[in-house]
Formats: sequence, structure tokens, C-alpha cells
Amino acid sequence: MLITFEGGEGAGKTTLIEGVRRHLLERDYEPLVTREPGGTQLGVEIRKLLLHNKDVAIEKRAELLLFLADRAQHVSEMLAPEMMKGRVILCDRYTDSTFAYQRGKYDDQLLRVLCHFAAAGYSPDITFYLDIDPKLGLNRCKGDDKMHDRDIAFHQKVRENFLELATMEPERIRVIDASESKEAVLHKVIEELEDVF
Repeated sequence: MLITFEGGEGAGKTTLIEGVRRHLLERDYEPLVTREPGGTQLGVEIRKLLLHNKDVAIEKRAELLLFLADRAQHVSEMLAPEMMKGRVILCDRYTDSTFAYQRGKYDDQLLRVLCHFAAAGYSPDITFYLDIDPKLGLNRCKGDDKMHDRDIAFHQKVRENFLELATMEPERIRVIDASESKEAVLHKVIEELEDVF
């Protein structure tokens, strides 16, 4: 099972994933926790280029293709083999992030085709989108990557894109109010997961 976690900056994905991991361990699962970009050795290098590089200006098509290259490697090297073993995977960001962050720069259909190709057709079984006002999210986190340098209008648009995705796929994408306490968020997600399992 592939469970993905999406959200804007400061939504609390990392904290939530750790809580879900502990819960699944108590239920005798051994979930694999991973992230995009950066789930593989190649992904770590791509992540540095995309989020922490201050020296090289990356052209927008090159940026998209680097995110997709990370995903292709991640699926091939890690996700597909582990899913074939029947393992539960908890992934911090996946194809929905590509759509939400890149939408508007490219045609929606092109983005869907490219994401499907990079993911080799592997789709999440369930996605938790942590919804939060971008101002609150950015105030919560002390980010040191390029995404935190974008203006508030950019982050508002990303939020709108995520919410639109959720309306298009309500069975898969569960919207969680991330402005609540981390305990309340974890409780809600575990309730949803219990129904799925």
C-alpha cells in the first residue's frame, strides 16, 4: 500500500508521518518511510540541486524534469520493489505535489502524462492532504530551501491547486485541517487509516 502525505510548507507532514509510522509499528506493520525529492541516493543529489542550490539558475522545464527524474528513480529503486513485497509505504510528497506546484506553468494534461510516466503508473492508495493557510504554515516552519523564498501568492495558488485535486479525487485524497493540534491531526488520520485497513 502506498500512502502519501501532501501539503504546503509548514503543514506538519514530517511530524504526522512519524506518528503514523509509530501507530503502524504497534499494529505489527513495518512501514517504509520515504520522501520526494530525496528518497534515493540520486534523489538526495537532485534535492540539493532543486532546493538548496544558490549558484545555478535552473530553467523551469529543467526543474520539472529533475523532480520527475527523482520520482522515476524512487519508483524503480524503492517503491515498486517494496510494494511488490506487500509493504506499507509512507511517502512525504508524490505526484500531487508536482501537479500542485507546477500547475499553471504547463498544460494539465501534459503534467498528468509526465507524472504517470515518471511514476510508471504507480498511484497512491490513499493521500492525506494537510490543509493550512500558507501564512500560518510559513510562520510555523524555519525552512532553508528555495520554496520558502517564494511569495505568498505562489503558496496560495499551490493550496488552491491541492484543494482542486481533492475535489477531483475525493475517494483517494482526504483533506485534513492542519491548523489543529498535531495530536488532533494524527487522531483524524489514524481514524481514516483504520477504515482503509
